[in-house]
Amino acid sequence: MTEILVRQAAGERNPSVTRVVEHPAWPVLKDAVERIRPWQSKDGSIDFESEDAPSRGDAEHAVRTVIGAVDELSPLLPHDRAYHEALGKDLARWAEGGFEAPDFLDSLLAFQPAAHREDGLEHLVVFPMYTQNGNPDRNLEAVVFRMVWPDWLAELERTRYDNPLFCGITFEDFTAGYDTNSAVLFPETIAVREAPERFTWGAIFCDREAARFRRVTDAAVDILGLELPEDVAALVHDQKRCEEAFVLWDMIHDRTHSHGDLPFDPFMIKQRQPFWMYGLEELRCDLTAFREAVRLAGEGVPQARDVQIAVIFDRMFRFPVTGERVRNYDGLGGQLLFAYLHKHDVVRWTDNKLSIDWERAPQVTNELCTEIETLYRDGIDRPKLVHWFAGYELVSRYLSPHPGSTWAKGPEALDLSLPPRKLVDDVLPDEFPLSMFYEALSKKLKKVIASTRGITADGAERVAA
Repeated sequence: MTEILVRQAAGERNPSVTRVVEHPAWPVLKDAVERIRPWQSKDGSIDFESEDAPSRGDAEHAVRTVIGAVDELSPLLPHDRAYHEALGKDLARWAEGGFEAPDFLDSLLAFQPAAHREDGLEHLVVFPMYTQNGNPDRNLEAVVFRMVWPDWLAELERTRYDNPLFCGITFEDFTAGYDTNSAVLFPETIAVREAPERFTWGAIFCDREAARFRRVTDAAVDILGLELPEDVAALVHDQKRCEEAFVLWDMIHDRTHSHGDLPFDPFMIKQRQPFWMYGLEELRCDLTAFREAVRLAGEGVPQARDVQIAVIFDRMFRFPVTGERVRNYDGLGGQLLFAYLHKHDVVRWTDNKLSIDWERAPQVTNELCTEIETLYRDGIDRPKLVHWFAGYELVSRYLSPHPGSTWAKGPEALDLSLPPRKLVDDVLPDEFPLSMFYEALSKKLKKVIASTRGITADGAERVAA
């Protein structure tokens, strides 16, 4: 019955259709998912006793429509056949089980995009999931995307930056959970009965990152009166170049989390610690990508110079003034990079204009990377709490702590009889407030940053036009 309904709404399959989003079954699928999403609770279940709950029959009909639409679309994606078959069973089991908290472990295990990294390869995924930096609830989402895996990137991954789980991707279309700031598709966000022993892929939407970078950078350059070299200005106005820069940056960043002189308990293992430690880890990974980009530029890799510009501008302009000032570790990392470059006279704010010493920027940025790596290397021989204080000292050399900070007063201000994780409670939500420079910039960029919600490459091009 469901298949008949989908065929009636979609029409018979057109052999000339090659893209999922051009197939008439895609809007049918998307509409069904959008109907299901508002019915779901935070954990993905449907409470039929709630005020706005659908009837059990309506929910079952919507799920059958999703299953039928996936069946219609799956022949366009033969590489995803096993996943789509498992997906249909997971959806049916969810409905048959009374729409309790969903469990899509079987279909998650069947989805293996990293095993087929082919440039331009299209995928259709449907999962109950939260979207990082987007929707915190495990709602059903449908996403169509394409793999970004050009030959030059595949060769770098094969010969220098082994990262077999990494997938660079771009949006084709998506449901409401991705009409947000989320730019990642991670398996750990998906509702399952138990976490698998290991995840086998992780995907980043380089088109959204590139489009967001372009819009915010263009506005910041105008606000700050920054004069750009010709090649840098060309980058900011070229979506494809920016996407290539971000996919290379992200690939190196991602692998760095498990490479280097890490403390005994690596950052990839979940633990409670002060947010500046997470900020230093994310910045370390970005600066490692920057350092590698300097090396690659010396070897003639054309995307490498663009990576350097993207790291500096995204970290300095967007990160510090994006999001709430509550344990904002990415914002902290951006503040630290700007302060470091300013202290070493690479960045100057004079006569209400920003200037950058482009010749010295690579060397000085790499020096900050070295400082963080030294912190890590020495951290292997430190107790956890001592290491946290060493991280605090590094950050506070360049950023002023909040005047009311307990941690800024030193160990004697803390109850050291408590375990380290309890001392995290004494960390202020914003240990390192924005400088006057960033307070002013935040006010001027606020609307621009808000406008990047849900942005894609098409949105960036419309603004550029």
